Amino acid sequence: MYILKTNITQQVIEYLKKNIENGTWPVGGKIPSENKLTEILGVSRSSIRVAIQQFIALDVLQSIHGKGTFIRTNNIMGVGKNLNAIDEADYNDISQVLQFRRIIETESAYIAAQQASNETINNLKFYLKNMKNSIGQSEEFVKQDMLFHEEICHATGNRLLENCLKEVFQKTAKNHKQMNGLFGYNDGIYFHTLLLKAIQAKDAKKAKSLMKEHMQQAIDRLK
Repeated sequence: MYILKTNITQQVIEYLKKNIENGTWPVGGKIPSENKLTEILGVSRSSIRVAIQQFIALDVLQSIHGKGTFIRTNNIMGVGKNLNAIDEADYNDISQVLQFRRIIETESAYIAAQQASNETINNLKFYLKNMKNSIGQSEEFVKQDMLFHEEICHATGNRLLENCLKEVFQKTAKNHKQMNGLFGYNDGIYFHTLLLKAIQAKDAKKAKSLMKEHMQQAIDRLK
């Protein structure tokens, strides 16, 4: 089966939705792997992954590392017909947030890696663990994600940086939940794990590079 290349992710979403609703993939069962779905649908693996993440964010699917992705419920009445759609205003808001964060947090990560205390490292570990435990629970995941980034700014010792980021997070909570719906969970876990290692090693250049890559990838994916 091959699908048209227009609105690819949305068409993958509809394919997943259909197979869950009609019982082709039963509750408790495992859906085909990303590689298999790529083969079946003839689309990129990234499109498959983004679509799956939409259902994970809504607790319809659950991804278990090393085992696969399983169906938690076939009750997807709350799933919209365009799960990853955002309007122009939302797009502009999210774009500006990411650009701001790329500027502020890149340098913050550099300073934090130089000055991070044992308390900072332990707090970052705690928030990262909570993020991993919150996969599939969008609101809690976003909360722990923000706390991780706030901790990095706190480690700079610069109250203006810390307060500025907190204020931005408070005012853009909606946008960050939308980002989680768009991007899913994997990117956050991946980059935060590497950032923690760089900060723990006091590798300021690496921490700066990773933070910039983290923010830039989100900007590129949004486009």
